[in-house]
Amino acid sequence: MSRTEARRMAFELLYSLEVQKIEKEEMNEQIDLYIENNKITDNKVIEYIRDIVNGIQENDENINKMISDNLASNWQINRVAKVNIAILKIAIYEIIYKKLPYKVVINEAVELAKAYGDDSSSSFINGVLANIVKDID
Repeated sequence: MSRTEARRMAFELLYSLEVQKIEKEEMNEQIDLYIENNKITDNKVIEYIRDIVNGIQENDENINKMISDNLASNWQINRVAKVNIAILKIAIYEIIYKKLPYKVVINEAVELAKAYGDDSSSSFINGVLANIVKDID
């Protein structure tokens, strides 16, 4: 399974967790259920999904602050669609904490936004991530 496909699966799980407002204590149980229900057997994919979800959970406050700090001045994070929040969290986690090449991560995030978001999601995601990358360079 490709990294793109694994990222899509991690996004689907993270989005589900965002919508359901799952508590930290239930997180690993939800990850196990997702892996089981989707019949994921590739250990690298399982490790990647666990790392993404747990890593985002551990750094949630900082990641949310980065999102908030890079929104237009008249926007608040609670107004941003859950789909976009999930995509941004994965991308920020991969850029900041996993040190993956930002061009690859942003491209993958934009593709997820095109597939799952609304018409403006891809440009919104691109803009927020571009601001974040500009701040860290």
